[in-house]
Amino acid sequence: MAEAKITKRTEDYSKWYTDVIAAAELADYAPVKGCMIIRPNGYAIWEKMQAALDKMFKDTGHQNAYFPLFIPESFLHKEAQHVEGFAPEVAVVTHAGGGKLEEPLVVRPTSETIIWNTYKNWIQSYRDLPLLINQWCNVVRWEMRTRLFLRTTEFLWQEGHTAHATYEDAEEETLRMLGVYRTFAEDFMALPVIEGRKSEREKFAGADHTYSIEAMMGDGKALQAGTSHHLSQNFAKAFDVTFQTAQGTREHVYATSWGLSTRMIGALIMAHGDDNGIVIPPKLATIQVVVVPIFRKPDEKEKVMAAVDAFTGALKAAGIGIKVDDRDQHSPGYKYNEWERRGIPLRIEVGPRDLDKNQVMLARRDNGQKTPASQNDLPRTVCETLDAIQSGLFEKALAHREKLSRPVDDYSKFNEILDSESGFLWSHWCGSGDCEEKVKNETKATIRCIPMKQEKEAGTCVVCAAPSEARVIFARAY
Repeated sequence: MAEAKITKRTEDYSKWYTDVIAAAELADYAPVKGCMIIRPNGYAIWEKMQAALDKMFKDTGHQNAYFPLFIPESFLHKEAQHVEGFAPEVAVVTHAGGGKLEEPLVVRPTSETIIWNTYKNWIQSYRDLPLLINQWCNVVRWEMRTRLFLRTTEFLWQEGHTAHATYEDAEEETLRMLGVYRTFAEDFMALPVIEGRKSEREKFAGADHTYSIEAMMGDGKALQAGTSHHLSQNFAKAFDVTFQTAQGTREHVYATSWGLSTRMIGALIMAHGDDNGIVIPPKLATIQVVVVPIFRKPDEKEKVMAAVDAFTGALKAAGIGIKVDDRDQHSPGYKYNEWERRGIPLRIEVGPRDLDKNQVMLARRDNGQKTPASQNDLPRTVCETLDAIQSGLFEKALAHREKLSRPVDDYSKFNEILDSESGFLWSHWCGSGDCEEKVKNETKATIRCIPMKQEKEAGTCVVCAAPSEARVIFARAY
């Protein structure tokens, strides 16, 4: 099998991205345009993401459920902003079972409508609240321009849908789940993110307001990594979901929804990948360590494999994901390149000379460093090295973001900066949708978020010079 060639990032970043996916065998294009086939290597990352998030959801009181893929078209029309926002992306089934349907069915683009139609039957009293539900599923949005993982017609995600007695309770939930996403991104993906509120133009269709976590990719562009929406009573009123309060009155409930998808695999590739392929943070790697035994003669193989069996047993007992690559049809160099392309965090090389010294060689995927390590207490050494890789990836990504983040008060410099290095431009904004649209049309940059953690700073809008109290982040984005 010929080695997959990966275009250098500096030559063509977009081609590099698709080359990495192919080289790591993460996904293939599907026969239907815009869809993708997630291969085992890619799905293994998603399973790790699912496991981490699912635990965090359940630790905060949420339960999993599942709702149908098909939604009556009339449901989508019950919330005006919602149907307007999703209408261009909706796939509709008009015929089934050999005949025309009485009512067309929408293929789920998101599940607010069918879930709130169901909640009408589940919620009667304040004792039924809060209702905290999450579902893992696929959704379909008919995208015109697609890219593997980042934007596909069908994708996998989780979507949380909760109901609350008060506006304040719903706001608390919205921010709590935003915090869960931030923790996941930073602790598991080694991806620094900025929490903030979306502008009115960028909020979710049907929401009162939306929060997001925004990350910077390797080419300086932004990626929306997760969103949490405060829906207020919009969907409850559309589907007449009310509850009896403790005082005996009837009120519409308050709602939230929040979601994170397989685009996070794309984020992982672009945040940590290099010219040799993907780099998987240890916490999201099924195979955290690959062992490459080195031998030439049968007697060498016997001795080396006996040592490998001994120390891999200890590593597995320590909970470390191990793969021993003892294929004899490939050279050690070929194996090194293959596992680097697949992003395995740590490689252990061991040959006869290493055995003579009671050591192995550790090769880190993140920085390429190779160091000898004693076979004594190897599980501790490996665990410490994996922790160092995890934190090192985060620090490197943070340094990259900080390098390409800058305050900009001169609008005439927007295109110059975005065309040369891209990055996050922290600029004052008056709150006007007209100014926001002007920037988008003239520079292709959008307001990624209004950062929550920033000092108030009096200034003037970068576009119109009207008064402004704080900065927002403008960036070109995926």
